[in-house]
Amino acid sequence: MHARPFAAALALVAVLAAAGCARIEGAVDAALAPAEPTETATAFASDFTTDGSVLLTSDVADALEVRLEAWAVDSKRTSEWTPAAANTFGLAVNVADYRAEERAVLADKRRVYLADIAIASTLAPSGAAGPLAFQADPRTLVPADTTRSDRGLLLNSYQGGLLLPETALGAVPADTTGVTLEVTLTLAIEGAADGGDFQTVTLDQEIPIAIFPAG
Repeated sequence: MHARPFAAALALVAVLAAAGCARIEGAVDAALAPAEPTETATAFASDFTTDGSVLLTSDVADALEVRLEAWAVDSKRTSEWTPAAANTFGLAVNVADYRAEERAVLADKRRVYLADIAIASTLAPSGAAGPLAFQADPRTLVPADTTRSDRGLLLNSYQGGLLLPETALGAVPADTTGVTLEVTLTLAIEGAADGGDFQTVTLDQEIPIAIFPAG
């Protein structure tokens, strides 16, 4: 699984319903160690642009954390993200159960399955929909031997969750100052380790990305 160092993570706390479905909404930026410092010459605020990567964490149950990570691929120098450039990023989804040791067997952890991932994009300053619109069953995005079930892709297996190494924003209008990615994850979360009782949770996160004038 793609591993990247990070300096800090800020948890977004959510209360789950006792049964049925719950929805968690929010966007919390936590800076990762930057690959290259960037001088932001735009009013569009973006930790992703400043540091070259971002980690968003969400508590989906007591001591159970879902991690959404994004990083710049092409160009890694985010000051070169312009309206007509490739503007390619990587994305990863993982989970950590802090009630169990990191290397504990799966039976000692609360299983978390990713059933669906969707990414939409919104342009600034227009507020119009951006060119990136993506939705997929994550089981179709990974090798065939990755652990899965009818609930989705298992995130806390030894294989390490979901990795999307390269996704392009696509060309945007010349007056665009930023793009906000809206990432929606549909999860099945086990209530107790090896208990077999799952709850469906929808997690929404936002990743603002600055776009710079060409030239």
